[in-house]
Amino acid sequence: MREILFDTETTGVFPEHEDPKQRDRIVEIGCVEVINLERTGREFHAYFNPERDVPEEVVRVHGLRLEFLRNHRRFAEAAEELLDFIADSPLVAHNAAFDQGFLNAELRRCGRDILGNGRFVDTLAIARKRFPGASCSLDALAKRFQLDRYGFDLAARKGAGGHGALIDSRILAEVYLHLKGGREQRLAFDAGEAASESAAAQRSIEFVRRQPRPTPLAPRGTDEERAAHEAFVQKLGPNALWLKVS
Repeated sequence: MREILFDTETTGVFPEHEDPKQRDRIVEIGCVEVINLERTGREFHAYFNPERDVPEEVVRVHGLRLEFLRNHRRFAEAAEELLDFIADSPLVAHNAAFDQGFLNAELRRCGRDILGNGRFVDTLAIARKRFPGASCSLDALAKRFQLDRYGFDLAARKGAGGHGALIDSRILAEVYLHLKGGREQRLAFDAGEAASESAAAQRSIEFVRRQPRPTPLAPRGTDEERAAHEAFVQKLGPNALWLKVS
């Protein structure tokens, strides 16, 4: 099953502000393709010119300033490429309502059809159901599942500008795999398979003695072949094996 894990970075939290000049925009999107819960290596990543200022308190989160963003495409200019990548696959996000709201606001601005609720899977809801009462932020889940073992620099996310849409999507893909039990199932299968092979290797080998035929097979050699064989055996001397078994 193909799914798209995605994350957005924005200028704020109000994509539908009543004042058009105050409406927040997407400044970065990262998408990661997974098939059967495993990353395939296919990704979509883009920065966008928000056509408005980026508040300093938001810059401290993702590190993206307008001076950098104004040199990139507007969302409308990349919408077709993004939609081609996600196609009709389910869209998985952490706190999906937030990203869904921003994505649909951008699609609406450029005259595209919005994406319905049925397209989105919320990993935050899945995590809260699995770990009631515990912190279920993406950082908390990454720490819970020890994603630093898989090469993710979790410490870097704590600093200024430590969040990025693509790296967060990659982390989310690994978290999603754990939440769905995929890696645990794979490890359980591997452990069971290894245990089975180990038990088979330690099992003693039993040799089963064949029962003699009730009626010996008739000899198939000719008289000449039998005479030649007897002459050959005589040349082997008194210790010839053939003399002991004949």
